[in-house]
Amino acid sequence: MKLYDFPLSPSPRRARMFAAEKGIALDIETVNIREKEQFTDAFLAISPNCTVPVLELDDGTTICDSLAIWRYFEEVKPEPPLMGTTPLEKAMVELWLRRVELEGYQAVVDVLRNGAERFRDRAVPSAEAFAQIPALAERGKRRLALFFETLYERLQESAFVAGPDFTAADIHALITIDFAERAVEIAPPDGLAALKAWRERVSARDSAKA
Repeated sequence: MKLYDFPLSPSPRRARMFAAEKGIALDIETVNIREKEQFTDAFLAISPNCTVPVLELDDGTTICDSLAIWRYFEEVKPEPPLMGTTPLEKAMVELWLRRVELEGYQAVVDVLRNGAERFRDRAVPSAEAFAQIPALAERGKRRLALFFETLYERLQESAFVAGPDFTAADIHALITIDFAERAVEIAPPDGLAALKAWRERVSARDSAKA
């Protein structure tokens, strides 16, 4: 399997970290999105939205979304389970994946793509041009602050984001927080002890270095 990747992007890191937890080996091909390699005709044929990651299977099939890549990995290598095993566990993982995506990750994306100069006319991941909306950047900052509080409250009552065990929801939440800190210089505020302790534990996993 080949993963089209860019080391500084959070979405490919989600695929790499999940694969590392599963012990799945990947061939890595870097697509330098800062040099706009994602807009070349060759890559457009692989990823119509001009985004990474893309997982290319040995038969040439491509999967162009990190969460869909997770699902594929979970099905082909069920152990260790990262998306739940019982109906309730699966539902809780899905619930928290959705919350992290919509309340946290998308908030960071709004701040970055609607506020950073390098994303002028690229506010939406697409081959088409989309103008920035500065108000969305400001809204994203407010939403991100609320997301940190939500995680803090959750981790006061649960060892991990979706329950007692480490799952894909922890991968998504960790990478979202790291992304916010690196890309838009917004970190969880001091005083959220449960969130800080969880982040330190998850960051210490070998897969977090993938």
